[in-house]
Amino acid sequence: MEDSIETILQNKTTKFLYSDKPSSWLPCLASGITASIYAFWAVFVFPGIRKVPVSLRVFSAVSLGLQCTGYELNPILINWAKTLAWWRGISPNQATFLKQNFWEVDLSQYKNVTVFLAPNAMETLEKKLSAELPDDARVIVCRFPFPHWPHTCTEGASLDQVWAYDVMRLKGSLLHYRKQQPCT
Repeated sequence: MEDSIETILQNKTTKFLYSDKPSSWLPCLASGITASIYAFWAVFVFPGIRKVPVSLRVFSAVSLGLQCTGYELNPILINWAKTLAWWRGISPNQATFLKQNFWEVDLSQYKNVTVFLAPNAMETLEKKLSAELPDDARVIVCRFPFPHWPHTCTEGASLDQVWAYDVMRLKGSLLHYRKQQPCT
């Protein structure tokens, strides 16, 4: 014997396949995905593209006629840099971005090095650069100075401060010795 529709509607254990109530799982899923993407961006990507002093950006160096090579392990930051270079009309011959470990690269071919690393890596970097760079090289570091090297000049303040170091000064050569002065 079949129940009438009134009996079915009064029975609270009866479940219908479709509901006229709007589903709430889709907005929750969209919110969760958005929050996850933002958390990933804030933790892994954003620290790499925070404000770097304009005079030290690769694109500024390219505009001065320098050929630049950037080393980065984070593929998101590499693609970001390549996209910015393309957007600004910079050819891959002028600015190259490589997914390589900076610590495994031989830097002996470079005369100008700009570094943006954490403070705990600076002492190790001092050793690597003094062993590999030629005497006429100049090193620019952002935000965190080398702990043992005397700087040639400095510019800016607080988080926008940069330090310049001449390798020949570090190796004891007095030829072309630069006294501490404003960076040029």
